[in-house]
Amino acid sequence: QVQLVESGGGLVQVGGFLKLSCASSRGIASFNFVGWYRRAAGKEREMVARMTDGGRREYANNEEGRFTISKDNGKNIIYLTLRNLKPEDTAVYYCYAADVGPPRSFWGQGVQVTVSS
Repeated sequence: QVQLVESGGGLVQVGGFLKLSCASSRGIASFNFVGWYRRAAGKEREMVARMTDGGRREYANNEEGRFTISKDNGKNIIYLTLRNLKPEDTAVYYCYAADVGPPRSFWGQGVQVTVSS
């Protein structure tokens, strides 16, 4: 069973910066996709950013300027850097990793990010 453990969340003021980390018990280079989702209170879960095993990055809602997904294969850690944070970024952020064949996905327990105005 793969375990993903997020860290780095917290309370930050508007315009602030956070770097979330997700440590994997399995080598992240072996996943076809890794990424981050978030769920704000009362809303559906939404994709924030993801990366393929080939290194292609995709961001939701044109947030590439504020969010950056990266990974360190040697340390088996997936990162999400959040810049210029806004109150609407307040949510629980979840790390995930996925295989294509056979299709399987793995999720972390989530980490809270709260942006105060």
